[in-house]
Amino acid sequence: MDKLIYLDNAATTQVYPEVLDAMLPYFTQYYGNPSAIYTFAGKAAKAVNEARAALAAGIGAVPEEIYFTGGGSESDNWALKAAVETFGREGAHIITTKIEHHAVLHSAQYLEKRGCKVTYLDVDENGFVRPEDVKAAIRANTALISVMAANNEIGTIEPLREIGEIAKENGILFHTDAVQAFGHIPLDVNAMHIDLLSASAHKINGPKGIGFLYIRKGTKIGSFIHGGAQERQRRAGTHNTAGIVGFGKAAEMAFHDMAERKEKETELRDYLIDRVLTEIPYSRLNGDRTQRLPGNAHFCFRFIEGESLLILLDQNGICASSGSACTSGALDPSHVLLAIGLAHEIAHGSLRLTLSEKTTKEEIDYTVEKIKEIVERLRNMSPLYEDFIKKQAL
Repeated sequence: MDKLIYLDNAATTQVYPEVLDAMLPYFTQYYGNPSAIYTFAGKAAKAVNEARAALAAGIGAVPEEIYFTGGGSESDNWALKAAVETFGREGAHIITTKIEHHAVLHSAQYLEKRGCKVTYLDVDENGFVRPEDVKAAIRANTALISVMAANNEIGTIEPLREIGEIAKENGILFHTDAVQAFGHIPLDVNAMHIDLLSASAHKINGPKGIGFLYIRKGTKIGSFIHGGAQERQRRAGTHNTAGIVGFGKAAEMAFHDMAERKEKETELRDYLIDRVLTEIPYSRLNGDRTQRLPGNAHFCFRFIEGESLLILLDQNGICASSGSACTSGALDPSHVLLAIGLAHEIAHGSLRLTLSEKTTKEEIDYTVEKIKEIVERLRNMSPLYEDFIKKQAL
């Protein structure tokens, strides 16, 4: 392949050289177990503490509120399952939404099978959760409200502050899956009244296999993985020191450059959106036009199959997706697109393009031209499109 244009940064990101450089010594030079008491392990322990502090500072937390995990999915599982277990499984009720990541939805379904009650809130046509719907769903036995910070498919940024205020007023734990938002948009756990927050390193140019769960000090929530005293006895297992160091370094870089990166990605995103909607007929943007993640552009094209579009884009050196990387290969249309009211036949023609600060205008121009060519080619092969055009001509 002569050309590679990577536009799937919501799925994962490149590990930056600075991040890798920060990690390498903890594989070969300072490889001691951070939990050990001898001097040699002190370097690793210090690095873990420094990374914890850097991550906490980015969301207005204190280091003791950051608990390292194996990634965002583990953090989501921990938040939901431990909150329900602490409340009392038989009597617990959870409020979440129909557009959450499957790490939340499948955890909720798992809990339902064990006696927990779950309310799955609808969203509007742009993917927004209505705070009034959250408030109306509260019961006497509501243990947790879990609403994602920003949708991983369509990019819509949710009204966390308003939802957090509702949770606080009612004495209910508030969890947000911030995997797509952390390091990309400002988050403040105190201003937003967030009690539990999930994040993952590989969405911000850090390594895969490391994440954290923020747990507000004083929150009663049990352990998820048992077997050792690590993470203040809340998450057993030897620390992934190199991964933690990489996460901390990636976060430092992300927060330092956030405003500049957000401005650049938003400008390029809007250019991409304008070109696609203007130059490709029967296309639509999914998610809110402005209240969306800086690098996210999600479209549906009528009369085509998204899978065919992805394959042909790949043949032209363009990496893209139709939605969540965690459900790639699934034949059913996205649960997010169905939740915002799209018909199955339209939802099947979806395309998600997610940019990074390294994406160029030239890459976007090339991509748009290829999308135009491929969509036209696929539509010319579609009997549905042929019938549609004939009807339009009548």
